[in-house]
Amino acid sequence: MKLVWFRNDLRLADNPALRHACAGDEPVAALFIISPTQWRQHKMAPIRQRFMLAQVDELGRELAALGIQLHLLRVETFAEVPAVLANLCREQGVTQLYANQAIEIDELRRDHAVSAALAEQAVSCHWFNGCCVLPPGRVLTGSGEMFKVFTPFSRAWLKSLDEEGFVIHRAPTPRGEPLPWQPLAERAWVDEALGELTVDPRWPVGEAEALRRLNIFLEQAVLDYGETRDFPAIAGTSVLSPYLAAGIISPRQCVAVLQQRLGYRPQSKAQPGFVWLNELIWREFYRHLLVLIPALSMNRPFKPETAALPWSWDPDAFAAWCEGRTGYPIVDAAMRCLNTTGWMHNRLRMIVASFLTKDLHIHWRLGEDYFMSRLIDGDLAANNGGWQWAAGTGADAAPYFRVFNPTTQGQRFDPQGEFIRTWVTELADIPPAYVHQPHDWLRLKGRQDYPVPMVDHAVARVRAIEMFRSLEK
Repeated sequence: MKLVWFRNDLRLADNPALRHACAGDEPVAALFIISPTQWRQHKMAPIRQRFMLAQVDELGRELAALGIQLHLLRVETFAEVPAVLANLCREQGVTQLYANQAIEIDELRRDHAVSAALAEQAVSCHWFNGCCVLPPGRVLTGSGEMFKVFTPFSRAWLKSLDEEGFVIHRAPTPRGEPLPWQPLAERAWVDEALGELTVDPRWPVGEAEALRRLNIFLEQAVLDYGETRDFPAIAGTSVLSPYLAAGIISPRQCVAVLQQRLGYRPQSKAQPGFVWLNELIWREFYRHLLVLIPALSMNRPFKPETAALPWSWDPDAFAAWCEGRTGYPIVDAAMRCLNTTGWMHNRLRMIVASFLTKDLHIHWRLGEDYFMSRLIDGDLAANNGGWQWAAGTGADAAPYFRVFNPTTQGQRFDPQGEFIRTWVTELADIPPAYVHQPHDWLRLKGRQDYPVPMVDHAVARVRAIEMFRSLEK
């Protein structure tokens, strides 16, 4: 018996572990492990848990239709997984385990322990790259080292892709008669562990839905992506991040469909489609960094010297930021959108992260954790990379003196205040000319229903730069 262990790769198509397990005639079963305690320790957002489990339900039905049974196990923490998995292998007569590699430090330690435990009972483990187009360790400098700077990584990544290409693995064909599948909603222990398994209608699951969104984006928005991607009131992005984070679609599929749609693979900013491809390369870069520098998974900064920065941990200021009560409309709109929908536009992520770290001087780790606790697309590599980039502690060619002005960012990327008025209801009736600096208009109207700015941005900016300059002394 072969066993396929699904993790953040909840798909049939382009799943190398599943594809290799299904080679040959030997029986195949599948496994997904629910770890509620570990998920809470990792700050996994409830909306992300529900989204992932809804996809597990979909995956279980699809596997059952192929004659493959998906086993569900509840194992509270990663430390318990090796023993439980070894027991399942004994019970089911499993001789080979197949899985796509994890890159986060806790997951890597778990997988190493699983390999050791299964080796004791002669179960061989086979690990594959399912999370990157090019696996970590494949894209190297001329001296054979992994990159720490994005631009040369991007060039080398494109060159490697041209030289090596990549393979899209087909979904497996039926392996026997269809099997019954008991929906997760009918399993009492699942509800007991995670609460009601309701799915947000904004985020329907399924591989077909992910491909539908990808194709709509490529048909309607990819050619203008470079001009529209920064405007949150415009549907200018792919909104695929939840599907990539859960592995409902693979980055290889994204690159392949992009290339098929355009008739070429973009190589530079001069070619339509490159700006979006470059975002996929950023995603790869952060995942490669997580493998190169495991300390990134352990709350450590990319730039070690920045660990000495005198960050604030002010709970009241942090709560105001979390709840969208900063007095800066674009920041507040973004945070309220996140709290309601579980998703935030990428430009807004940069704005609110800069505000927390450079205006409020609050430690980026608090923001990173809060995002993970709310985002449906929470992904350690991308989230950590984005927060450290914004905080000035990460892999960024422009160092600490980059400080976003929240007012001018709002004026530039939400010029008419459409996004702001959608989410900051106190400002729903304000004229566009005042929406980014509403306080004088509100005073004239005798209103006090929107907070005054928490800080003076100009003063806070100087303080942020001084914090970093103190490291040079």
